[in-house]
Formats: sequence, C-alpha cells, structure tokens
Amino acid sequence: MSESWKAKSSYMETDINIPKNDSKIYLILKRIIDILGSFFGLLFLSILFLIIGILIKLEDPKGKIFFKQVRIGKNEKEFNMYKFRSMTNNAEEQLKALLELNEVKGAMFKMKDDPRVTRVGKFIRKTSIDELPQLYNVLKGDMSLVGPRPPLPREVKEYTTYDKQRLLVLPGCTGLWQVSGRSNLSFSEMVDLDLRYINKRSIIGDLLIILKTFFVLFGSKDAY
Repeated sequence: MSESWKAKSSYMETDINIPKNDSKIYLILKRIIDILGSFFGLLFLSILFLIIGILIKLEDPKGKIFFKQVRIGKNEKEFNMYKFRSMTNNAEEQLKALLELNEVKGAMFKMKDDPRVTRVGKFIRKTSIDELPQLYNVLKGDMSLVGPRPPLPREVKEYTTYDKQRLLVLPGCTGLWQVSGRSNLSFSEMVDLDLRYINKRSIIGDLLIILKTFFVLFGSKDAY
C-alpha cells in the first residue's frame, strides 16, 4: 500500500459505514457552495479558458477544444463530463491497443507516457487545467466541487458491489483521492479513500479538500 496514501489520509477507520442519507442542511450548503464556486470559477477563469483554447487549436486546428465523455454519476446515472481536449482526435480508437499496457490494477486505465496525449495536453494534465471545464458540470448539478472521481461506463461494469458504494453521492472535480497521491495510488486504494470520504464528509472537510487541491494543483508529480 502506498506510503503517501497512509500519510495523507485523515479518514482512517477500521469499519466503513456508508450513510444512506445526508442531513438536509449539509446538502443545501454543499449545493450553495457548488453553485457559487463554479459560477465565479468560470467567470474568473474565462481568460485562461480562452488562452488554453487557442493553444489547443494552434496545435491541432481540426480538433475540438473541449472533450465530452459519458461518465457515471450518482446512483449510476450517466452524464456528459467536459474537459479540455488533451489527446489526439482518435484517442478512443487507440485505447483498445493500449489496454494491455495499463499501469493501474483494477477498473481504471492509467498510463504515464500515453502516446495519445498532445504536447499541450501534457501541460494541462500536469497542472490539472484540463479538468476546469467540469465547473460547468458542477453548475448544472451533474457533479460537485468535492466528491469521488466519476468513472467511465466500462469501468463500472467491472465494479464489485463494494466498489459501487462510491456511486452513492455526486462525483466531484476534486476529492480525497486527488489530494492523497492520485495516480500513484491503486484502484482499491482510490475506492477505499472515496468510501472513507463519503462516511466522514462535512462542509469543513470539503473546504479543506478544496484548499489542499490548490496546493497540489501546480507542480504535481502525481498527475498523468
């Protein structure tokens, strides 16, 4: 088990008791924070969005700026998640040939030197800038600022009943997994962190995770 996960996780418990219902006050406050955070985030980052869009177009004029992908959200509901495009246009077609090179065990694909990633894509992935369009998903209500990573449909097909517990809440732009090691963690560690977050989540806890995200956003060696 990763030492970074042990050191950074403050949600260590022997038993995981997933709550079926959250308090209404928590859910209302969480939604207010999501709306305000995503709205002002999109507003203040609009210039950055423009610059990244231009860079993506300069490298690949025929490709789209944004990448839309079907993800699985709360209660296994599908939604379209948005990102800045960081890969070649035919990335999904190339994936089948790369699956055997997966560097993460479990229902998740990760490859450090993925040949599908463009030059601009490497930079925006390194700094997690590619994730910023998900603020639109938060504003819509598909996602929250803080929550488990939204998985792909093919990943969920491999989930056990235990793994599916992470789909009991809205997925997030950031979460305990992202600030506790990210790509250095195994799939099982990611699931365990998500379930511990769900069990212990609170407004203060969410705000702390958001704060930690700013510290690890730039210069992170864990993102790829």
